[in-house]
Amino acid sequence: MSTALKHRILLVDDERSIRDTLRMTLEYEGYDVSDVDSGMKAIKQIDDIRPDAVILDVKMSGLDGMETLERLKATHAHIPVILLTGHGTIETAVEATKKGAFDFLTKPPDREKILITIRNALRQTSLLRENIRMREEIEGPDEMVGSTPSMKALKDTIARVAPTEAYVLITGENGTGKELVARALHRQSARSEREMVEVNCAAIPQELIESELFGHEKGAFTGATGQRIGKFEQADGGTLLLDEIGDMSLSAQAKVLRVLEEGAFERVGGNRRINVDVRVIAATNKELGLEIKEGNFREDLFHRLNVIPIHVPPLRERRDDIPPLIRFFLDETCRKNKLPPRGIDEAAVRKLQDMAWSGNVRELRNVVERLAIMVAETIRADDIARYVVGGPGALDDTLSMDLTFQEFKDRTEEMFLRRQLEHFDWNVSRTADELGIQRSHLYKKINKYGLERKES
Repeated sequence: MSTALKHRILLVDDERSIRDTLRMTLEYEGYDVSDVDSGMKAIKQIDDIRPDAVILDVKMSGLDGMETLERLKATHAHIPVILLTGHGTIETAVEATKKGAFDFLTKPPDREKILITIRNALRQTSLLRENIRMREEIEGPDEMVGSTPSMKALKDTIARVAPTEAYVLITGENGTGKELVARALHRQSARSEREMVEVNCAAIPQELIESELFGHEKGAFTGATGQRIGKFEQADGGTLLLDEIGDMSLSAQAKVLRVLEEGAFERVGGNRRINVDVRVIAATNKELGLEIKEGNFREDLFHRLNVIPIHVPPLRERRDDIPPLIRFFLDETCRKNKLPPRGIDEAAVRKLQDMAWSGNVRELRNVVERLAIMVAETIRADDIARYVVGGPGALDDTLSMDLTFQEFKDRTEEMFLRRQLEHFDWNVSRTADELGIQRSHLYKKINKYGLERKES
């Protein structure tokens, strides 16, 4: 028998013979098995291995099973843990249950009992994920708001493409909601019960991107003190979002292309072929055609990814969606921050509707959150000028103040830098490059004005 999707099981036992027996049993049933010989190793490697369930020995040298269980459940409450012991007692079983153990089995482990318990644990995990997914849909954090023709076309495309296995390339400016589209594709696909793993290629140093994607073996390079599971393995059976793929190095692009063509790869420093079943969705704010001409992006990878191109329109091209977006973000902010409901008058809506929104929906969301927190009851047109940095009237307000020349320069510089950082999604390196200044200089300015990214 084999599982439809390869679930990953972590074995934690200081007896090699027990680990070998369990590994043989579980791998025969089609499970992907990792093992460690101590509780401390389990705690350190849990994020790299990303197991769907853990089988944990109670009596181990060093950190024992009960303490390991407690620490695992404190940080990874959703992962079911099955305890094994050579001397089972009612008291131990009760204690294990109180600490969050899924089940409690005695050694030597009975094959059928182990398999039934694993199946039940994985079924519980699947139900938990489904409950989380349903709650998210009800609460609406990933809701795609808008009914303009371009948004209707986008939603129709997602509905047609999501159930397929086709690779998708999502393009659009910063802040338009490319990640939202990717999550909608995953949520409506046959892979929705498995994980969607996201990688921001622009945020990872180029020398580490291959290790991040494909994992590495112990000793593969300086600092590789243990084996690491890469994002492709973590996404096995699910979806992998390669965000900002236009910033990926050419060597990493070549390896990604090989995985897409062969469905297999080797970890950095390893020689074992690892097969994966992953649907890849890529996203970028760059014009990849131009990047190809300049030698920064592989044309063969572009064609492999661009099976289904999806373009997310900027907010300025769908201004009729701004009023419902404002009300959606107002409700969301009030609910999240436990604030009384906020209203907004039509004049304020029109002012917001007329703004440039270079940062697109992300910028609008941040602005609405700021207004909801700063304004009591109803938001009016004057509040836009007062609280929206760079909004209509903000510069006029600054000009009308009794300021020294240096104070005026500081206030306008602060407004300008905040807008540029929001436009480039707080990518400091790129913002500095676009402004033609050193990154260290921009960091000094950020510290000087106390600029902080608003969580959205």
